[in-house]
Amino acid sequence: MKVETPLTDDEEVLVTATMDCGFTVHRTLGPGFKESIYTEALSLELNLRGMKFEREKAIKVKYREWRIPGQRVDLIVENLIIVEVKTIPAVRALHRRQVLSYLRTTGLPIGLIMNFNTEKLIEGFRRVVLTPAFSPSGGDPRTGHGTGNDHNGHDERDEC
Repeated sequence: MKVETPLTDDEEVLVTATMDCGFTVHRTLGPGFKESIYTEALSLELNLRGMKFEREKAIKVKYREWRIPGQRVDLIVENLIIVEVKTIPAVRALHRRQVLSYLRTTGLPIGLIMNFNTEKLIEGFRRVVLTPAFSPSGGDPRTGHGTGNDHNGHDERDEC
């Protein structure tokens, strides 16, 4: 089944290549290490494949007409994909909303959450797409109208 996406075919190729880097890192290391180890290994894998990326990229958060410095994202790949590396018991809706906030403030279209603290990375993987209704110029974050899609079939409720 093909997932409906606002990305071009070329962009989807980059997303798939980034995901494959994460799967390679997880297959090689397995779970149990600190987030910084997986971020470094993922950076090495991206570099090995000739993919451009920025690590611990500083971003400015948009608040009305101001830009507030001080936020960083784990990785931005090919100036297209935000990658949020986690080593937590489970990915929750809060983590998806965190990436969605990063997408809104950067204007990038897609984010990947990779939780390496799982037996299989697919269990801790989330794809978050910024829909046009929730882009920096649309949607209403107060009501939640125009929320991003995670394309994984997960609902937004936090699991306890």
